[in-house]
This record gives sequence, structure tokens and C-alpha cells, in this order.
Amino acid sequence: MTSSLESALVLGIDIGTSGVRAVLMNSKFDVVAQRSSLMSDFGSNHRNPAVWWKSVESTLAQLRIESNDQWNQVAGISVDGTSGTMLALNNKQEPIGDALMYNDPVEDPDILEQIRQYAARESAAHGATSGLAKLMKLQELDGCHRALHQADWALGKFIGEYRWSDENNSLKTGYDPILREWPNWISQTKARLELLPDPKEPGQVTGEIDQKIAVRFGLSKDIKIVSGTTDGCAAFLATGASEIGDGVTSLGSTLVVKILSNQPVFAPEYGIYSHRIGDQWLPGGASNTGGNVLTHFFSDKELLKLSRNIDPETILDLDYYPLLKPGERFPINDPSFPPRLEPRPTDDQTFLHGLLLGMSAVEALAYNRLNELGGPVLKSLRTVGGGSKNSVWTALRQKQLPIQMQNVASDQAAAGTARLAWKGLLSI
Repeated sequence: MTSSLESALVLGIDIGTSGVRAVLMNSKFDVVAQRSSLMSDFGSNHRNPAVWWKSVESTLAQLRIESNDQWNQVAGISVDGTSGTMLALNNKQEPIGDALMYNDPVEDPDILEQIRQYAARESAAHGATSGLAKLMKLQELDGCHRALHQADWALGKFIGEYRWSDENNSLKTGYDPILREWPNWISQTKARLELLPDPKEPGQVTGEIDQKIAVRFGLSKDIKIVSGTTDGCAAFLATGASEIGDGVTSLGSTLVVKILSNQPVFAPEYGIYSHRIGDQWLPGGASNTGGNVLTHFFSDKELLKLSRNIDPETILDLDYYPLLKPGERFPINDPSFPPRLEPRPTDDQTFLHGLLLGMSAVEALAYNRLNELGGPVLKSLRTVGGGSKNSVWTALRQKQLPIQMQNVASDQAAAGTARLAWKGLLSI
């Protein structure tokens, strides 16, 4: 590392579903400052790109004040956005109407049939909420000149041109991460491929900051803008996981597992596809179990109180598969898979103990399934999400997965994006 970069900082920006968070990170990957803002402070319509940008502006203004004289040390910027969120631009590079959010389904049967008919079996472009389905819907808008993913648009705001995407955000739009190109089958659909930007590897310098934007934010005029990623990939990178076999479990409303692999895993029958991170891969899957089951039965106060008295060494004769309704997608793929929540003990503490044991078993099965499908053996585990703060749950999980539990470097996706900014700077 050159001496000039040793004192440099990078700016990582995470555009989420309800707000924006940004961090400043030094060359040792320490977060030295962070700030956030809620989109609701700038409008009720979270599909409006203008609201996104106002939230970015507010966040960076706060961060500039907090960082004080360190602000002029920023040398690189990268951005992540919600996976599958897309918008259209006109020929003046202005957004046309609202964006289609990551969970907005496209209900046009003709569009869905074209994707079903022509998309490669292992492609992540299948489904009503895919980026490709959204592209085919957005291109119908009058004056559509360009279609972008959320992170692409934010990156374009910093560069001043809207030419680039990244391999991770492009995956659900049909991008082939193995061939590293938009595949030929897309042209067999009615999708207008020429509307899409060119994907770059996450962490690759795409240009320098637009001079007007540099002045607007009081930033140096020679800052490098680096290609970003999706919010999910950024959250993984933020933890510090970097070796083959490193896994990250997100214990939020659902249970999501990802593992760093030396080869991709594509199993659409389980909803598994693989993001490419340089020469490594990030396969993963999401179960329908998770915190949503716990909060259905218990309040936050009850969860805290009951968990304190659970003995992880106590053996229970309960075999739960905690779901709120029939249907599981991973590690078992069965739309009619029944919840197992019986028998229910009269004692709430025992019932909670059984739920946590059941979820721990699902997590273990998930990592075993990824291994069976071609992923690596789990060697270390990091945890993010609200459930990571429950020490009893952690102890129960450790009994199911007898591997080393690691502390996370950061639980903020923006920190993962900042790591990509450093990757770009160090590659120059």
C-alpha cells in the first residue's frame, strides 16, 4: 500500500428499503464514522428516486460534520442497493416515474412466460420479482432510454453518467456470472438488452467523481468511484468473512445462510444461485423459519425474559420445524411442507426452547444442503441480525454446528461496500 493510501479513507453507502447508511473506513478496515437517515423524512414514497437521493444527501452532510477534517481524506466511494430494485431513465438521464422495488411482482403473464420459456434453468432471472421481468415492464414506459438497478443509478449520480452496473446486481436480470456477459438467450425474449448498463466486477474502479457532485458534497475532485454490489452481498462482506468455508447466518425475520465458496452452486429448485465475488462465489439460501415465528408467539420482552432461564444443556423430546404456515423453500423445498409445532408444552419457556432448537437444526441442515449441492464444508460462522444478540440461541446453534463462531467486523452493509471501495483503490 502506498503511503498516500495509508492515511486515506473510503466512503461506503448502503441504500436500503427505508433509509440510507454511510460509513467512513480507514485502510485497516476500521469504521471511523457512520451516519444514517430515514427516507420517510423526505417523503412517503420510497419508490421515488428523488427521495433516495435526498436521503443520501442528508446522510453525507451528517457524516461530513461528524468526520470533521477527515472528510478531505476520502479517496474512493462505492454504493450498494436492494437487490432487484430497478428504475427507468429518459434520454435526459432523468428517472421516469417510480422505481419497481425488489419485492414488486410483475404480473404480466406474457412477460413471465417468455422468461420461463427462454431463461436458462439455473438463471436467477426466473420469477415475477426478477430484474429481467422488471426490465421488460419498464421498457414499456414512454421515453424509456435506460433501465438501471438501484445501485447503478446511485453510482451514476456520483460519476455523472449511467453506463455501469455490477455483476451482483445484474444477476437477477439474467447476467451470466460464469461467462461474465449478458447471455444470448435474453435476446430471444422481448427484453431490450440495449437498455441495460455494462456490468463490472464488484470492487472495480468505474470512473472519477463528477466535479459538480464533488463540490456539492465538499469532497476531493479526484475521488475514484468503485462498482458496488447488492445489499445482501455487502452485508456478508461487512462481517469480515473472506476465506473459503466462511459462513454468515442472518437471524432476522427469516433465516438466511451464505457461504464463501471456490465454485458456484446453482440449484433453482431450492432458490439457490451464486453471486460472484472476484474469483470466489457466494451461494446461499433462505428459509421461511426465523424471527417471524418467535415474534408471533412472544413479545420482545417475553423473549428476553424466557431466554435467560433456558439451559442449553437440557435435552428436550421435541422435534419442531418452526413455520407459521405450510410451505418451505430451503433447505427443504416443498410448498406444502407442514409446520411442526406440536406438542406444545404448557410451559412457555420449554416451548421457546423447542423453537430455538428447531431453528438451530434448520440452520445446520441448510449448511449441510449447500455442501451436498457442491458448496464447501462450513469452517467458521458469523452471525448478523436481531437473533445474534440471543446468547442462549447462539449456544444451541453451536451444539448443532460444532465449528468456530467468529465475531463480525461490522453488521452494517455499508461497511461491506466500503471494503469494495478499498478493493478498487488497491487495484490501481
